[in-house]
Amino acid sequence: MKNISIELKNEPGALARMGELLGNAGISLEGGGMFVQNDIAIANFLVGDAEAAKALLEENGMRVSIREVAIHKLDQGTPGQLGKYCRMLADKGINILVQYSDHANRLILVLEDPGTRG
Repeated sequence: MKNISIELKNEPGALARMGELLGNAGISLEGGGMFVQNDIAIANFLVGDAEAAKALLEENGMRVSIREVAIHKLDQGTPGQLGKYCRMLADKGINILVQYSDHANRLILVLEDPGTRG
């Protein structure tokens, strides 16, 4: 599984169009979310075939990037799990770009590529 980050227009139907394109192609979204910042909608989703999703969305005028993810099952009944896991990554110098959950209630962390920080 990998994360696809999709830049969408901030307008009604943009997320619907993206979802319909992927769904009609049989590409399932396994978790993710979307937010708007500076009038640009950014969607991040976990997918099994990131290359196929990227190609399809780019053919339809969307900007898409693919990133590796860390997937971790948290013990939901134990306070502090998120902090403990993220601290371990931070102590190793690993930067987290995006955080969400998948359909199996696992923690999904999109990680910064090594060497991209100056």
